Amino acid sequence: MGLLSDPNRRRALISLLTRLNAPICVVCYLAGISWFMGLAFEPFTLRTYMSENAMGSTMVEEHFPAGERALSTGREFSAHKKKAGGMPVDWLVKTMQARGLEVFTQSFSRTLPFPDENKERYMVKGTNVYGILRAPRAPRTEALVLTAPCSPGDNNNQAVGLLLGLAQYFRSQIYWAKDIIFLVNEHDLIGMQAWLEGYHHTNTTGMSWSPLHGRGGSIQAALSLELSTDVITSLDIVLEGLNGQLPNLDLANLFYAFCQKIGVLCTIQGKLQRNDWDSVSGYSHSVQTMMLMAMKQASGRAWGDHGLFLRYHIEAATIKGINSFRQYKIDTTTIGRLLEGMYRKLNNLLERLHQSYFFYLMPSLSHFVSIGYYMPAFGLLAVILLLRALDLWVQLAIPQQRTEDGVCNIEQSSLVLTPLVISHLTGAALYTLPIRFQEMAVQHFPVSETEAVVLTAIAVYTAGLALPHNTQRLLLGEGTEQGWRVLKLIAVLYLAVLLGCTALINFSLGFILALTLVPVAAFVTPHVPKVLSAFILVILSPACTLFFSVFFFQELQEMPVSFQDGWLLYLSVISQGILDHCLYGSLVYPLIALLVYPCWLLFWNILFWK
Repeated sequence: MGLLSDPNRRRALISLLTRLNAPICVVCYLAGISWFMGLAFEPFTLRTYMSENAMGSTMVEEHFPAGERALSTGREFSAHKKKAGGMPVDWLVKTMQARGLEVFTQSFSRTLPFPDENKERYMVKGTNVYGILRAPRAPRTEALVLTAPCSPGDNNNQAVGLLLGLAQYFRSQIYWAKDIIFLVNEHDLIGMQAWLEGYHHTNTTGMSWSPLHGRGGSIQAALSLELSTDVITSLDIVLEGLNGQLPNLDLANLFYAFCQKIGVLCTIQGKLQRNDWDSVSGYSHSVQTMMLMAMKQASGRAWGDHGLFLRYHIEAATIKGINSFRQYKIDTTTIGRLLEGMYRKLNNLLERLHQSYFFYLMPSLSHFVSIGYYMPAFGLLAVILLLRALDLWVQLAIPQQRTEDGVCNIEQSSLVLTPLVISHLTGAALYTLPIRFQEMAVQHFPVSETEAVVLTAIAVYTAGLALPHNTQRLLLGEGTEQGWRVLKLIAVLYLAVLLGCTALINFSLGFILALTLVPVAAFVTPHVPKVLSAFILVILSPACTLFFSVFFFQELQEMPVSFQDGWLLYLSVISQGILDHCLYGSLVYPLIALLVYPCWLLFWNILFWK
């Protein structure tokens, strides 16, 4: 405090920071990247542990004797699904009633803002079927959910069969203290969204659905099953939910503990855990796993039906069965035992899962990186913005040279409001025009509705590059040296607040944006070489960041794509991002369009400041 309260020392400190501003910024940037990469090194991470005492180890053995019967039920479900051409509602109702459940249905419909070409749907109508096993030993104020989506074709039939088999076995047990809801939802996330809105009496997406006639207690936790083959070699857990939300770490710990106990191969991000952490290949494996989780979280997508439960403060995860053609095989009886054990542990909960972490990254299922470990990596990048803001503030505090008339030419400094307004109007156009102009684009160009939306978004984004010329016309003359410094000071502070708020909600998205935008914010001025700097700014723009991320994500998944396939995948990612926002409330698209892109345009405007 004495250092800051003494004027002489304060001036000396500010002089040092401004004199060494550029070297310090470079060191901070490299240190931030190095810190993040070091998080995957096992000695720097924490071992997972069970924080919730109610889910501690017990001597109880897991049982589920009906594995083959579950597979037979799955094949029967597949036959009825083919016969009905979709969800076999009547058969499911009769089958659940035969297992002693209270069975109810919910119909729903939704017209998409534009066709979803990935799944070939526009007018979506469907029915959810769910059965409730009432708790025999409790006042029925709490509930658990087990769900299996009814997927098109031959997908996920085994999961529905196992769900019905577990319902029959659970019905014969007397130790349940919570209602257990067995849900088969149609049209994946759309059906799940309809059911959750109906269960909680909310309608945030404008979907039409019939009210639920049967309801259990307050949902404490949920698991979604995805099994599409009779031969399972490993189980993969999916944690990433809508807008980067993650379930309580204890849910992942519970899954890992039972896999270890029963002897089941388990993966996260589709990657097995390795023990050679001290080798280069072992460290590279951990880095890939952690980066895959970060990129999935940054996308803001719900990577399974569980992702929509998280917005209602319900801890949920998706368990996928993987057939990777290993010699090791897992039968359905073993998977049923694992799920029975997990639900018995969740049944013991006296309160919601809250003891463990909600903000974390996982380089493997046995280790995790907490928020206290990964936030310094972002902080090192964010401090660069504060250092640049301090340098600009000091420059602006120096008295400006006077003109021959002795009058300070500062009037145009106040006109920095013009590029701010134009940038955000361009962002508003990027957010609203793609969907509104799709009909006009289809009428005048030989494209589909989905292509019209994506190409309109790209066109509006590209048109924003003309902003500097329009801004200079509105400024009615040339800008001043003080003018661009004021604009950059505002833009740098704006970006610092924006990235900081984003990182608190979705660290991965905030960190990836900081990696590309912080160098732009730090070193762009009107005096750098225009052509080279413009090229670098375009490469580090949000659209190009997304484009490169598509290829990088495929490389991490060990499924590289050609440039043409990558471009088509890039267009698909844009359309899915807009659809996710309209259907489920994903915030990534409005964040990029309304805030990040306008902020980047401010730096683009500074580069071409006259």
